[in-house]
Amino acid sequence: MRIAAPRTSATRVLLGVLAVLALTLTALVAVPNSMTPRAEAHGWVVSPPSRQDHCAKRTVSWTCNGVEWEPQSVEAPKGSMLCSGGSRFTTLDNGSLAWPRTGIGSTHTFQWTLTAFHRTASWEYFVDGQLFRTFNDNGATPPPTVTHTLSGLPSGNHTILARWNVYDTAMAFYACMDVSIGGRSVPAGHLAAAHL
Repeated sequence: MRIAAPRTSATRVLLGVLAVLALTLTALVAVPNSMTPRAEAHGWVVSPPSRQDHCAKRTVSWTCNGVEWEPQSVEAPKGSMLCSGGSRFTTLDNGSLAWPRTGIGSTHTFQWTLTAFHRTASWEYFVDGQLFRTFNDNGATPPPTVTHTLSGLPSGNHTILARWNVYDTAMAFYACMDVSIGGRSVPAGHLAAAHL
């Protein structure tokens, strides 16, 4: 003859809580990968320094809408011609600010730093709003550092917009560089005459 252990209401509540916890843990383990968050690709241009790179390195005296904490996150839908891409980092679009201007030659190697990696459709470079060069990657996964050499850049002061078009989403990453091609670098605060 089996003697059943007495079940108090407190014991029943405790068993119920343990059962709910066990079911919750089982459900979390069984969630398919497609439903769990995954790291998205991010990156920005570090050479010549992009506007978000200047914000991150604190070489400008103004606030940058938080991009100083995450220069790799200037992400927005493809097709924008804004330095912010139309993202929340609108300070990057303000051409009236005295962004530091970097002196480069008519041939220069642009360098991206990537903190995560998305398959890539293309990389585009615009000089003062005009498409200058496209590099097609046809869905390849990029390495942590990506470089592109542009030749035949026009002399003078220009803003170059670089756009990294992601292959398998509708998004792109944006970076603007203020450059003096064939000229000298000018730090922030000294651009009254040099800034266009």
